[in-house]
Amino acid sequence: MLAIWFKIPFWQRVLGAFVFGSALGLLAPSMGVAVQPLGQLFIHSIQMLVAPLVFITIVCAMFSLGAEKGFGKIAGKTILLFVFTAFVAGLIGLSVAYFINLTPSSELVAADNTIRTVPPVSQVLLDIIPRNPFAALAEGNVLQIIVFAVLVGLALNHLGEHVAPLKRGFEAAREVMFQLTRWVLELTPLGVFGLMAWVVGSFGLDMLLPLGKFIIAIYIACLLQMALTYGGLMHFFGGMKVSRFFRTVFPTQLIAFTTSSSYGTLPSTLKTTTEGLKVSSRYASFVAPLGATINMDGCGGIYPAIAAVFIAQLYGIPLGMEQYLLIMFTATLASLGTAGIPGSAVIMLTVTLSVVGLPLEGIAFIAAIDRIIDMIRTTTNITGDMVVARVVAYQEGLIEEAPDTENAYELEKPCVQNC
Repeated sequence: MLAIWFKIPFWQRVLGAFVFGSALGLLAPSMGVAVQPLGQLFIHSIQMLVAPLVFITIVCAMFSLGAEKGFGKIAGKTILLFVFTAFVAGLIGLSVAYFINLTPSSELVAADNTIRTVPPVSQVLLDIIPRNPFAALAEGNVLQIIVFAVLVGLALNHLGEHVAPLKRGFEAAREVMFQLTRWVLELTPLGVFGLMAWVVGSFGLDMLLPLGKFIIAIYIACLLQMALTYGGLMHFFGGMKVSRFFRTVFPTQLIAFTTSSSYGTLPSTLKTTTEGLKVSSRYASFVAPLGATINMDGCGGIYPAIAAVFIAQLYGIPLGMEQYLLIMFTATLASLGTAGIPGSAVIMLTVTLSVVGLPLEGIAFIAAIDRIIDMIRTTTNITGDMVVARVVAYQEGLIEEAPDTENAYELEKPCVQNC
């Protein structure tokens, strides 16, 4: 049975699990909810990897890339491209909201009146520095882990040959984490099946109909961002056919769609970026965790823009050009500050609403369906991470293999010892 299972191309196994899970949730909701532990098993397995994977890969990336000339230029170009895609995402979100009448149905009922608060900027900046790096690792505070890993990597690079054994130890640990990642990713079809069955079985269709326009607007904007912005960058600057790029990243997109977590998808993002997009493992180990932290085009760019227009129409508040510009500006900043975990975009939405002067209570009207739209938002986020990785790597000569050879990356081969 296992031999037959592994003969099926990996992407087909994932897609089949997605379809069957959705069908189970629709036809037998109670059974769909009951299989949620299968999805949780996958998520817990991924979460087990995230903290050590981020720490070890960032340390290795810093002392490897940091030893090369031009690392500052590469890092700056990466962050600049993240900002650019976030700005375009906000523009696309506003455009879609403008052309689609988002006035909600009278049937819409708030599910939660809790008003969420955002900590002050000073506190956010202070929280970036870990007071206890071991606590940050234990709690999975990825931003603090990244900061500490960057400092450790720079210190190792500065000390040079004096710490060569420790560098080799980190490199060996990285290979161990990559092997664990390959094993855990084989659980993807099981996890996708359980998560989709639970989502569809829990939410169904009745609750989604009154908010249909809002959901459709989010999905349209995210698809436009992926097709136009990411496709354009890949075509003109990535040195790779757009169709091939999307075929390569499709399994990772499905993982992001079902888990709704940029951090949860990180192991798959790293694997696809290095093996599928042929990005240097040193650079991929730097850009993938960074993107999972600050590159949130779907959660922080598109979502706040459309949600702000929706809430303004809900309360009958007219928006002028000044408000639209403020929405886009704050949506871009929110894109760089949204944590890569499910549901955090709702928190960041309060920043946009507060700046524009819209009632925070409006969040309650869309909180109930946040999980549904979080799926496409996260898919957009991780796709942007991989696009930026490929584009910068191609422009800076960090591609390890010619991108257009026919056998560059076979998605249908299951992970084996040396995949």
